[in-house]
Amino acid sequence: MNIQEYFARISYDGSHKDADLQTLTVIFQHHIQTIPFENLSMHCGETIDLDLQSIYNKIVRKKRGGWCLESNYLLFWALKEIGYDVCILGGNSYDPAEKTYTAHINHILLKVEIKGCPYIVDAGFGGAYQAWQPVMLISGKDQPQIPGIFCFREDNGIWYFEKVKRKHYISEQSVPPTNTTEMGNIRKIYSFTLKPRHIDDFQELNTYLQVSPDNILRKKSICSLQTTEGIYALVGWTFTEMKYNYMEDTDLLQITTLTDEEVEKTLKEKFNIVLENKLVPVNVRGLPPNMVDTI
Repeated sequence: MNIQEYFARISYDGSHKDADLQTLTVIFQHHIQTIPFENLSMHCGETIDLDLQSIYNKIVRKKRGGWCLESNYLLFWALKEIGYDVCILGGNSYDPAEKTYTAHINHILLKVEIKGCPYIVDAGFGGAYQAWQPVMLISGKDQPQIPGIFCFREDNGIWYFEKVKRKHYISEQSVPPTNTTEMGNIRKIYSFTLKPRHIDDFQELNTYLQVSPDNILRKKSICSLQTTEGIYALVGWTFTEMKYNYMEDTDLLQITTLTDEEVEKTLKEKFNIVLENKLVPVNVRGLPPNMVDTI
């Protein structure tokens, strides 16, 4: 594994001699705009191994993406190589349907300390709730970014990560869908503690997510990528393009239903992904067709 090869993968050609916030922010943005959040392996008959060499080969050399366990573990390695003070944390994602946080850890995120100031760096949430910059770990402070306003709340050692939702404008539709979000609503994303974790703590989760029929990653084939303007998201046969702040406090959504052939073409053209094995798109009936409010 080679840090220069990783930089080439994320199209980063800047300096990394200073492990400062500016360098971290630029590397992070390159990472999330070139490495998709995706779970396509499990819908191609491939096994996802949670070891660094396998992840490196898949994402860096085969130019694939990965889910949170893969993408954030690769980023953890890269930041350590550069010289950042970084540790792994475990998160419990919020389930809007159940209106509660998961009972068990099901997400990985990173904490980076720069000159004594902690930041949360998470390249693996995907969709509309992916931050574009490191988020300062401070309770109760609104932190505006292009995707929206993010905020942490702390209560008895548990941290809660949230985002203020904007309105959605659905292109070429005079009547927005009934589940269109309203401006000002708070979307809970996940909770976490500051207990340092090791990647081995997530091995059981990595296996569970690949075999459990009940989790959303088995029910949906997902690929999303942050762009310079918003997001591309492919869920099953539904391709969604979101542009942030298309109008004041409103994001533009363009939604297209694809054929099997168009799915393969879209993966190549929008996500730069060419799969080695045949993808079987999945989007279980009864679940929202796009990932804007689910992932």
